[in-house]
Amino acid sequence: MPSERQVEDRWLKTSDAAYVCGVSQWYLKQCRECYPTGFLKERIHYILGASRTAPIKWNVNAVLDAFHERGKLVRAAEAIIKETKEGN
Repeated sequence: MPSERQVEDRWLKTSDAAYVCGVSQWYLKQCRECYPTGFLKERIHYILGASRTAPIKWNVNAVLDAFHERGKLVRAAEAIIKETKEGN
């Protein structure tokens, strides 16, 4: 995870971070932990601006790592569900 990463952190505004991550700006914002299904943590994956209208800055490397980990969890859960269904 973050301690394993050898690449320097890249902090980008929302539009640029979404493009680099290959997701929409809306999806990226919905992944913040302040939303029910969010998993991106403040100060690790993103930082808020000084004002309400200031852009959110995203640690693109940490966000990509989190997306990767989330993808692994989803796939593992799907495999368990499949095994459970086949066992019945």
